[in-house]
Formats: sequence, C-alpha cells, structure tokens
Amino acid sequence: MAKFGRRNRKNDDSPKKKITKASLKKSLALFKYVKPYSGTFAIGLVFLLLSSLASMVFPYYTGQLVDAAKSDLVEDINKIALTLLGVFFFNAIFSFFRIYLFAIVTQKTLASLRQATYHHLVRLKMSFYSERRVGELTSRISSDISLLQETLTTTIAEFLRQILVIIIGIALLTYISGKLTLLMLALVPIVIVIAIIFGKKIKNLSKEAQDKIADSNVIVEETLQGIATVKAFVNESFEFLRYKKKTDDVISISLKAALWRGAFASFIIFCLFGSIVAVIWYGVILVQEGQLSVGDLFTFILYSVFVGASLGGIADLYSQLQKAIGATENLLDILDEEKESEGDEQKENTRIEHGQISFRNIHFAYPSRPDMKVLNDLSFDINSGQQVALVGPSGAGKTTITAMLLKFYNATKGSITIDGKDIESYTLENLRASMAIVPQDVMLFGGSIYDNILYGKPNASKNEVEDAASKANALEFIQGFPEGFDTIVGERGVQLSGGQRQRIAIARAILKNPKILILDEATSSLDSKSEQLVQEALDELMKNRTSLVIAHRLSTIKKADKILVLKDGELAESGTHDELINKDGGLYKDLKNLQG
Repeated sequence: MAKFGRRNRKNDDSPKKKITKASLKKSLALFKYVKPYSGTFAIGLVFLLLSSLASMVFPYYTGQLVDAAKSDLVEDINKIALTLLGVFFFNAIFSFFRIYLFAIVTQKTLASLRQATYHHLVRLKMSFYSERRVGELTSRISSDISLLQETLTTTIAEFLRQILVIIIGIALLTYISGKLTLLMLALVPIVIVIAIIFGKKIKNLSKEAQDKIADSNVIVEETLQGIATVKAFVNESFEFLRYKKKTDDVISISLKAALWRGAFASFIIFCLFGSIVAVIWYGVILVQEGQLSVGDLFTFILYSVFVGASLGGIADLYSQLQKAIGATENLLDILDEEKESEGDEQKENTRIEHGQISFRNIHFAYPSRPDMKVLNDLSFDINSGQQVALVGPSGAGKTTITAMLLKFYNATKGSITIDGKDIESYTLENLRASMAIVPQDVMLFGGSIYDNILYGKPNASKNEVEDAASKANALEFIQGFPEGFDTIVGERGVQLSGGQRQRIAIARAILKNPKILILDEATSSLDSKSEQLVQEALDELMKNRTSLVIAHRLSTIKKADKILVLKDGELAESGTHDELINKDGGLYKDLKNLQG
C-alpha cells in the first residue's frame, strides 16, 4: 500500500509521459467524448488554419511596405498598409471563432468525461476502493481533467498552429533566400542538443521537487483528517516539524533547479540574439551584393522571428501534451476497471420477496490479503423473518458476512442463496434495494437532516420522513434544532452527537422498509433512555423481517431467534440465548461472563 501511495502521489502531480505510438493510441480513446462535437471541432480547425495563414502574411506585406519606401507613389504605400490592416482584422475574427469554438468543444467534452468517470467510479468493486486513496481518486476527476481542459482548449490548437508556422515559415524563408535559410538552420542543431541536456536536468529536478511537495501535501491531508488525534496526543509540534522538513527539502531542490533554469535562459538569450546578429550580418552582405532587397531582408528577419518563437514555444507545448497523455492514462486506468455490475443486463429482473438466507461452505479472503482466510467453510441458514445475531471476538468474520450479503465481495468458494436463488442471479440494484444497513460507524452526508433520512427512499413524502424519524426516536431532538429537519449536519455529520447520528441512520433504514435488515451494533452510541426507546422501535421494525444483528454487547440480543457464534471465520456454535448461556465451556457463555 505504501508503495502504491507513493506511486500515485507522483501521478497527482501529472508527470510527463513519453509520447509513443502506444500511448497516443491509448489516449485517442478519449476522443470518443469529442466525437459528438466533431463538426464544431472541424470548423474550429478551419479557423485555426485561416488564422495561422493570416499571421504568416504579415511579414510578407511588411517587407513590401519597407520596399515601398523607395517608391515615389504614395498610393502603393497606402494600399499595402490598408492590406495589412485588413489582414489583422480578418485574423482577429478568425482567432475569435477559433478560441470560442474550441471552448465549446472543450467544455462539453469535459462535462461528458467528468460524468462518465464519476458514473464509472461509483460502480466499481469494493476491492478497488480498498486499494486506493480517496485523495488519489478525487485528483483523477479534478486535477487530471483540469489538465485536459487546458490541453483541449489551448495546447492542441497552439501546437498545431506552431507546427504550421514552422513548416510554412521555413518554406517561405527558403523561397526568399536559400543561403540565409541554410545559415539559420545550421545553428539550430547546436541549440537543440544543448537545450536537451539542460531540459533533462531541469525536468529531473522539477520532478524531484514535485515529489517532495506531494509528500508535504500528504502530511497536511493526514494531519487535518486526524486533527482530533493530533490534538489529543499534543503532537502539533511534531507534525509541524515533519512538514517543515519536507518543505525545507523543497527549497534546496527548487533553488538547484532555478540555477539550471537561469543558466539555460542565459544560454537561450545568447543563442537567440547571436543568431539574429548572424542572420542580419549575412543578410546585409547579400543586400550589398544585390542578391536580396532590403524589404526581403526585413521579411526574412520577421519570418525568422516567427519560426524561432514557434520552435521555442513548441517545446513547452510538447511538454504539456506529455502531461496530458499522463493524465489521460490515469483516467483510462479507472475507466478500464471492471464495474461490479458487469453482466447484470443479462440477469432476470428478480426481486427478493421473503429474505430467506443460506450460506453454504463459504470460504473467503480479502483480495488485498489473499493469504489470510477470513471465512473458512462457513455454513448456516436464516429463515424468512428471523432475527439472527452474529457474535464473536473481533476478526471472527461478522462484518465480512454482511459485506458478502450486500455483494461488496464475492466468495472464494461456496454459495450464498436468498429465497432459494443464488445471490448471483440477482442484479445488484435489486439485491441491495431489498436491504438496509445501520453501521456502527455512521456516515452522514454534509447536507440537511431531512436529506440524510430521505437517502433511504429518495421519492418518499415529507410525512414518511417524519414518521421514520419518530420511529427512530429522532423526532424530538430534530425539532429541538432551530432549523428542524433543515439543520445542516456538517461533513460526515460532525455537527451531531454520536447518538443523534445513529438515530438518523436508523430512520434512514426504517424509511427504506427493507426485506433484509442489517444492524451493526445500532444502539451502541445511545444513552440508556434513548437506547430503550430505539430498541423498542427496532423490535417493531424487525417483526416479520429478516434481520442480522452484529452484536458486541450480548445483553442487546437476548430476544434473538438465533445466535450464530463465530470464531476464526468458522461457526463455533448456534442457538438461542437461553440454550447457549447454559452450555458449559461454550464460547458464548465465556463472552457473556467477560461482559458481566
């Protein structure tokens, strides 16, 4: 996990990927999101071509204007000047439509891509999430897609434009003077070789600096997520020193990179102006020899500047494309992941009617720990409408059973049936729609209390929501808030107490009215009075409904129809409370004696 985390912190900083045939082919898969807007994209490319051609006309007419200085006809000078203004006017129009059309394509494409990524992300297997950090996944939707926005809006258009400028520019330079063009091009390889040497060094240092920044950001993320623990252990200074060390490392690496960038900039400035001087020097000689006019020399110099600027800019644009390809591969890695509902479209639209459950010879180990068995040849039956408790030491497999029932994970071996049908015959939507869970660690969303209860049945009426809250003994404290049901619970429900969060979760489950109810120590966070009232509500809710209760406090499950006692992933014993408490040497009796 640590290795994986480090690797993906680098990904979050959008590293450059080498552009190869394979990477390009893979990246082109994203263009299916552009396809619906291909007409607009094609028109944008036309305007891109027109604006590039209009730009390349400018040096030619400028040279004509310089040569016209020798003419006695003012009309010629005015005509060329007006032509130049016309070129600028049309270039402005072409550029406007190019930018606007590419923006239309980009925004619609990225919206489709974001929606597709999120739609796919929430449908992936639980094993996928057990191996990924939340920060990494949110980065895929935010940072990587934002990088693609810049690429689709600006980088691709500019890259194509600079390529056109270079090709057309060199062709026109050769047409004006082959000798001057050869001199200019002879200087280019030297500059390129030295630039590559500098570029590699700067790239490595920049990457190292980004890695250190990523490490420091991880410290901030972990510290803020666990701020209560940090404060409880009075470790503010410790965390600050960790952060200070990482940020100090960034300074030293960044300054070293700045030294190389400074040297590179100085070299480029010297080469750029040196090249211009060399071209002008040789051009003046050609003018004196009568092989070139002053206007042609001026035109050549302008085209040289255009080509030089494009060569300088294309390196940065290429770098942006490399980053975009890296971001594309990150997104495609997610989109290539198999969804947990794969194949559901071929299944019958079968719903759970009764809630009879049967586990037969179930073996299971989590995908991230395949060598550690959690369930070992486990078999048991739960009749429709039964209240069954799962008890046992920590790590016995209680929560794993409910996770498998919800089909978060599949059995390594064995079968699970519901109402006599293999669990695989149900679609995930139908399976989970018939179940509700109240976990011990309640997760509330950051909206209102009303929205959190409504989550159990999004189309429920206000009366149904209030009735569910009343049955969960939550109505009294909800009405005690000034905003009532509109009270904002805060991130993960931080504005509410543990007991209040628990009752909201119970209300959510009551509203869903499931065939199978899963309670993971659902009354653990309540005071004695609330626990009694909620337990009464749960007893009423569990009548004629199949219920699985994960219990740590054995006093809460005395009325259970059956108690399954687990140990090391196996069924150690089963029976009612009275049967098990009278079993000498039994595990259940030992657990009960430990609790007093």
